[in-house]
Amino acid sequence: MTTAATTAAIATATAKRKANGTRQGDITRLLPRPLLVIVITVLLVIVLGPVLYMLFSSVNSDVAVASGAFLPTELHFDNYLKVWSTVDLGNGLMNSVIVCLAVAVVCAFLAVATAYVLVRYEFRGRLTFLRGLLGLQSIPGTLMLLPVFVLFSSAASILGIQIIGTRAAVFITYLTFALPFSTWVMVTYLRGLPKALEEAARIDGASSWRILTRIVVPLSWPGIVVSGIFAFLLGWNDVLFASVLTNPETRTAAVALQVFGATQEGGAIPLYGQMMAASLICAVPVVVLYLVFQRYLIGGLTSGGVK
Repeated sequence: MTTAATTAAIATATAKRKANGTRQGDITRLLPRPLLVIVITVLLVIVLGPVLYMLFSSVNSDVAVASGAFLPTELHFDNYLKVWSTVDLGNGLMNSVIVCLAVAVVCAFLAVATAYVLVRYEFRGRLTFLRGLLGLQSIPGTLMLLPVFVLFSSAASILGIQIIGTRAAVFITYLTFALPFSTWVMVTYLRGLPKALEEAARIDGASSWRILTRIVVPLSWPGIVVSGIFAFLLGWNDVLFASVLTNPETRTAAVALQVFGATQEGGAIPLYGQMMAASLICAVPVVVLYLVFQRYLIGGLTSGGVK
């Protein structure tokens, strides 16, 4: 446990953080209220229009949706029940939740530990490593599909274990792509944390590991949540890598939706209602995630650390 000096320093930083949040809330309105209402209304229509269309189509008949009807002519709530047998949605959601949650947790805590070393310690190659984090973001993911597939195939041949077609394959892939950005987010956030907190803890005899776990991590939750949610969404929305690295038993929800949509092409009227219902069901975990961590998200995206 830290002594009174460290506790007082943390309390002072927390008070300054709340004061900064109060000052940030006192922002002068740039637009007149009538114009602000119009702008917000237009933005809501743009954002909520497609969502409402999906919602109405999910309870509408397939014929009505095919004819271009926006509002449902008749209600078919059974689409939300039929979709579980028509689409392999249950298995896909389970795989997505397991892989994406694992990626989010591991990526968030690896990012904060890596960022702490990069921010608080000077060593040869530090700037090169930071520039490399930015450079990795400019590489299109599509260019990495074939190298990743060949790498996993070669590793499977050498190690004698199956990698492609398992959850571990997509977990390693998503973690690799999410970690550079998440680390840079945490580097930016940790730069805003005052060094006085760590200096007070070192005076009390705390080790670097104790400082990281007892001071840095508790004060960095907004940044950790932002980096974790980014990693989660990267895996949740991916179709390209998951469609190549998984099999029917390990495919994610996004791939299950893609396969279901592909089977509806040509022939009779597609099952639009079930397609929209499945899409909304897959969007629910993301919405819940944002609602649960909304407070941390706002703090991580706006505060930039403790000033």
